[in-house]
Amino acid sequence: MGKFAKWIAGGLGWAFLGPIGGIIGFVVGSMFENNQYPQTQTNGQSKSTTTGGYVMSLLVLVAAVMKSDGKVLKSELNYVKDFFVRTFGAESAQEALTLLRDLLNQNIPVSDVCHQIQKNMDYSSRLQLLHFLFGIAQADGQIDVVELQLIDHIAKSMGITAKDFESIKSMFIANTDAAYKILEIDPSATNEEIKKAYRKMAMKYHPDKVSYLGDDFQNAAKEKFQKVNEAYEQLKKERNLV
Repeated sequence: MGKFAKWIAGGLGWAFLGPIGGIIGFVVGSMFENNQYPQTQTNGQSKSTTTGGYVMSLLVLVAAVMKSDGKVLKSELNYVKDFFVRTFGAESAQEALTLLRDLLNQNIPVSDVCHQIQKNMDYSSRLQLLHFLFGIAQADGQIDVVELQLIDHIAKSMGITAKDFESIKSMFIANTDAAYKILEIDPSATNEEIKKAYRKMAMKYHPDKVSYLGDDFQNAAKEKFQKVNEAYEQLKKERNLV
């Protein structure tokens, strides 16, 4: 059993309940050898998010985004696999891809899944989920309109604010005001407002916000944090800020 399967075996917590549990109940058992099934909490009392629960939430939403345009290409699966290899290693990536292929055959009630995530997952972790989805959608070099619409719906259904959505979106879709949007300010902002916005966003997107998920996910979160730093450095250069 690789790292990915161990995450699941370690407990799915609240993710084993509700619509997410209904989806993964059909597919997760095939990942475990010798009847080593997940030791999950099913009493509905736990509100904390385990790494296993986070991974399953991510994969369910990734499957929904990949299916959104009505077709799933082999190239898309390869892009997803490469993403997981870079983030979590080859063995875990293969386990994730096996589970993802099964999830792609399931009917995913996106709104219900997102409402369950909103109710049980902290805001910083939801922001990281959104960042992952944009990264997956752009894996082939562009984000399809249908994919973007679904990600927008997912963000709203998970309770992500419009400003936070635009901030993360601007990390992947370039536009003339991208740096300002990443920092959630207008181009008319003063230099002091830019500095204040940077400090606020640096705290919001700091990798330590998801440290409870383990080093793998914390390292993945550094990409989002780096985008904030890059946006600030760009504006400092443009405005000659010290």
